[in-house]
Amino acid sequence: MKKYFKYFLGFGALAAVVFSTGCEDGDQVFDQIIANETRGAILRTVNLVSNELPIGVSDGSFSVELEIQDQEEGTLVSEVEVYVGFSDNTDAVGPGTDVAETLVETISSSTFTIGEFGLPRFSYAITLPELLSIVGRNETDITGGDQFPVRFELVLSDGRRYSNGDNSGTITGSYFNSPFLYTPTVICPIPEGAFTGTYDLTMANPGVFSGGAFTEGPVEITATGGTARSIATVNYPQFGGFNRTFLFDLICDEIVIPEQDQALECTAGVPLIYSPNADATLTYDAADDSVINITFDEDTQGTCGGPVTVSFTLTKV
Repeated sequence: MKKYFKYFLGFGALAAVVFSTGCEDGDQVFDQIIANETRGAILRTVNLVSNELPIGVSDGSFSVELEIQDQEEGTLVSEVEVYVGFSDNTDAVGPGTDVAETLVETISSSTFTIGEFGLPRFSYAITLPELLSIVGRNETDITGGDQFPVRFELVLSDGRRYSNGDNSGTITGSYFNSPFLYTPTVICPIPEGAFTGTYDLTMANPGVFSGGAFTEGPVEITATGGTARSIATVNYPQFGGFNRTFLFDLICDEIVIPEQDQALECTAGVPLIYSPNADATLTYDAADDSVINITFDEDTQGTCGGPVTVSFTLTKV
């Protein structure tokens, strides 16, 4: 146990340094990366306006504002290609109905604007009806949880190309936030304000460590999107506590737990990951948000003694 405490404490000290850096330091980090790489350009997410596609809402859309950065302040990029596909993640339509991505639009650098940091920016939006038309589907062919992957590819003036396949952990991290690939998800709308506010968190089992994965007691649930929710938690109180957020989505009567990095480590360089539990079916009632039951797998990479299945209950206060 002392070994784990040491690693967690070490991370806490490091995090204090990392998260105290500002944009100026971030630019220095980018300059260092570019200086050591003959390749490289990033497409930073400035604002993910909408990443949900509600069924029955004709103007539901995927919308994002993006910023380009390269060795020449973004001027090396001549155009951005946009690709769209379809992922059938449910059994309602049936397996084998995925649609491979196809090029749907090319955005010329002549349409870019200059953002507050002197770098080129552009916004991109596409509606659910437009996405359905591209992949040859209609609204009766989709259900909650299905996704329309939208991928951006930077094309440089010398012919080089960069997209999500060229990403590293540094580029996709919290500062650069440059995934290139987005997965807008089909959802069923829920009542405004539902599944938000103060809840009492109780653990059904502790998890990897005997003190529990979360501090029990009142927590706040915030809506981060139409059906996306974030729980403000204090993780691992036995090690002093770490303020984190636990994410879940309410997808057409099912609670979906995304894989999430807790920015903590037991082994240097290997993050502590929370992942969905394949055997757990988590449901909710859109008309009753009084109790929420959640199950997930803790430490799925096994560096802290896991993976271990963790369950907890949220009761509205």
